[in-house]
Amino acid sequence: MSQHLKVLKDAGLVSERAAGTRRIYRLNPSAVAALRDQLDTYWQRALAGYADVTAQARLTEPSPAESQPEENS
Repeated sequence: MSQHLKVLKDAGLVSERAAGTRRIYRLNPSAVAALRDQLDTYWQRALAGYADVTAQARLTEPSPAESQPEENS
């Protein structure tokens, strides 16, 4: 657990204070909000790119009538 908290502290997402032999950690709301904004932007771009690819694939797919094999007599 302490290794995870160290990573969060190094990233500026939490702050730490000593209370006797304990360490009290607190979230840094502005840093968490900034991280959330970055993740939202990342996922919006990723999902928009996926939507573009699927829309393009729909345009280039043959229609169901074109994709059925011809019957041999």
